[in-house]
Amino acid sequence: MPSRAVLALAALMITSAAALAAPKATKPPAAEDAPSPALKARIAALAVRQVEFGSVSLLPVRFEGSRLAGPVADGGRTIYCVSSRMSGRTFGKPERPKAVMRYQADRLEVIDDDEVCTGHRSQPFPELDTLGNAR
Repeated sequence: MPSRAVLALAALMITSAAALAAPKATKPPAAEDAPSPALKARIAALAVRQVEFGSVSLLPVRFEGSRLAGPVADGGRTIYCVSSRMSGRTFGKPERPKAVMRYQADRLEVIDDDEVCTGHRSQPFPELDTLGNAR
């Protein structure tokens, strides 16, 4: 009958082998993966064409504090998350529009997946403030 020490060693070896065989977590995109100025301009242009960002508002809207998160790698997709504080459509507190965009094959499209944006670091997005306030 094997001793307890031998059984404990065998269990330790099995768990360490399983840990080595487990798939590695994908590393987050590096700083050099940040979107180019041209891509940021395209993202801003697509955002202001969305209804949530006041594209069909009869009242002029104003953007401030816009933020961009991404690129976010999510299951083989490259995602960008846009948010802002928008005022003008309502006479109360500002609205907080959000948009999630998938970038694939040099195309941007708005998708309906708010959950992918939670917990990612965002950066100021003055391109949206400038473009949205120029309308």
